[in-house]
Amino acid sequence: MDVTPIIPAGKQVLERYGTEGFRVSGTLHQGAILLFPDETLAWAPRAMAEVTEASLAPVVARGGVEILLLGCGRRMALVPPALRAHLKAAGVVIDAMDTGAACRTYSVLLGEGRRVAAALLPITAE
Repeated sequence: MDVTPIIPAGKQVLERYGTEGFRVSGTLHQGAILLFPDETLAWAPRAMAEVTEASLAPVVARGGVEILLLGCGRRMALVPPALRAHLKAAGVVIDAMDTGAACRTYSVLLGEGRRVAAALLPITAE
């Protein structure tokens, strides 16, 4: 039985993640990325300490994102309460987890047609 979610055509499919970055729809991205169903952007943070309201501004500005998966690197980390409140006020629920889990969850939610985005640090980031 194939348990791979069916991803609609034209969506950004996360194919691989590793220590250097990510492969999305056949394109390699070094470093951190912001992943939306229709676009992948380079993302400046290199560690959780650099994840701020300003670094996540593109998610809020885009609008339409209901769930933001935060891939924290090798291990899950807590989201500062002020950042969580800022995103909630913009209608975005943030869910932090290790990057591997965030990648898998993104693929499932994308396959379900959810309004999801992912902010992903490479797995070497702490």
